[in-house]
Amino acid sequence: MDQYTLNLLVVGATFALYIGIAIWARAGSTSEFYAAGRGVHPVMNGMATGADWMSAASFISMAGLIAFGGYDTSAYLMGWTGGYVLLALLLAPYLRKFGKFTVPEFIGDRFYSPTARLVAVICLITASLTYVIGQMTGVGVAFSRFLEVSNATGLYIGAAIVFMYAVLGGMKGITYTQVAQYVVLIIAYTIPAVFISLQLTGNPIPGLGLFSNDAATGQPLLSTLEGLVTELGFKSYLTQSDTTLNMFLFTVSLMIGTAGLPHVIVRFFTVPKVADARSSAGWALVFIALLYLTAPAVAAMARLNLINTFYPNGVGEATLSLAEIEAGADAQGKDITWVNNWAKTGLLKFEDKNGDGMIQYVGDKEANELTVNNDIMVLANPEIAHLPGWVIALVAAGGLAAALSTAAGLLMAISSAVSHDLIKGQINPNISEKSELLAARISMGVAIAVATYLGLNPPGFAAQTVALAFGLAAASIFPALMMGIFSKRINNAGAVAGMLAGLLVTVVYIFLHKGWFFIPETNSFTDANPLLLSIKSTSFGSVGALINFAVAYVVSGATKEPPVEIQDLVESIRVPKGAGAATHH
Repeated sequence: MDQYTLNLLVVGATFALYIGIAIWARAGSTSEFYAAGRGVHPVMNGMATGADWMSAASFISMAGLIAFGGYDTSAYLMGWTGGYVLLALLLAPYLRKFGKFTVPEFIGDRFYSPTARLVAVICLITASLTYVIGQMTGVGVAFSRFLEVSNATGLYIGAAIVFMYAVLGGMKGITYTQVAQYVVLIIAYTIPAVFISLQLTGNPIPGLGLFSNDAATGQPLLSTLEGLVTELGFKSYLTQSDTTLNMFLFTVSLMIGTAGLPHVIVRFFTVPKVADARSSAGWALVFIALLYLTAPAVAAMARLNLINTFYPNGVGEATLSLAEIEAGADAQGKDITWVNNWAKTGLLKFEDKNGDGMIQYVGDKEANELTVNNDIMVLANPEIAHLPGWVIALVAAGGLAAALSTAAGLLMAISSAVSHDLIKGQINPNISEKSELLAARISMGVAIAVATYLGLNPPGFAAQTVALAFGLAAASIFPALMMGIFSKRINNAGAVAGMLAGLLVTVVYIFLHKGWFFIPETNSFTDANPLLLSIKSTSFGSVGALINFAVAYVVSGATKEPPVEIQDLVESIRVPKGAGAATHH
């Protein structure tokens, strides 16, 4: 059976499974649509959260980023995992105890203000839409290579699949679909990693293989890679080149952005009890760790395999020739058809600039003749390592599962913000349950259409776009939730001013740094790059969060205290039931 048919069968089977689950778990009420009827088992919820959380950025982009960025990009691992711990300890149990369906609903009730709820909806939609672009880009990348369709066609297929199970099943359908998607994505990520680790180091555990000796040189694998990378003129793999300030702020931005991401928080509203929210957070961390402990090994091994493909006789010897690439085999007869396969997608490009018939892969931009998109490293890894066809098909299904599971969670957060917080909360409080369910389904459809359009014209590649979404969530939603739970003094005026200040400052900084401001006179976008103390746009979320906290405290201090019942509400969220009786005796 040829590779294309195999890909089609494996991907098709997983899609059939997802749609089957959605039909089986159809949401019949708003409680099922928004919170899966609050009946999800903590272990199942942990798996669903893992899939929701591990997006195309985790599955497709992260290892690619680490493969080419080395030490500096380890912040992604620390920030995303650390943020999950913050979420589990500081937010999830308290928000579940509050017992509402959405994050804006909590903010609206806690800050006794429809305006606060509206601002939270705007922040949520801004962060979630930015994030979903990254997922749709990932769907396009995976489809265009494995089903041999154009990027745009891949996006339309992905959008249609999400539409079918998200609009049909709501949170109930999405939850059980995500459990299946977690199983697919974790198998797809670890099996190739185990094979490649065995090939290169003889160790079947990729995380340990990373610190083992390279079978070819007898040197530690990381030392071998560092030697090759520096000899070719690329930046060091093992030393820091970014400023410590920027790395610190970027890690913090990812951490608090994670804890403020509405689509992950919403997952904790689906379990029966507060204790289950804590327990499902613990399970999710276990399921997430399986992928995150493997990613650094996948990154290093993929980079090593890439260099070895283009320098089959070692660095300093002859590189691959155009004739060998065309023939699909190097001078030793080793299969290198993957180079042409990925070149067709436009995500890998080579050009013989000096006309010597050879392709140089070097750090000098002028002399380099090979361009590799970060996002292909995980997907191309099995082909580079000559793994069996079924593994390649499995990776395709895993990449799509990762992108689609997160896209569905984000679209769910957007749709419930529109139908539950905007329509029921602001426009028509007396709407019937049936009409609200219809509004939720329509807003989900519109959100999918917008996300698909933006996926066709994305700003930056998958993980970069996602990093911006984390910055927006960090600057706007996280501080409001933290102050809402842990401070009785913050009032409605403080919360609204803080959220708006954090969001606006961060958006403006991102636009300035990315050079997205349009100048009509020159008919072009600015190329301005104002770096405040070397802080990049992806790291600015933590500064935005500080501004949010500061503005909220200053404004609340200058205006009157929240009503007594709101202060009692804050107290009741934090104190476990029955504690009062125990402390009074």
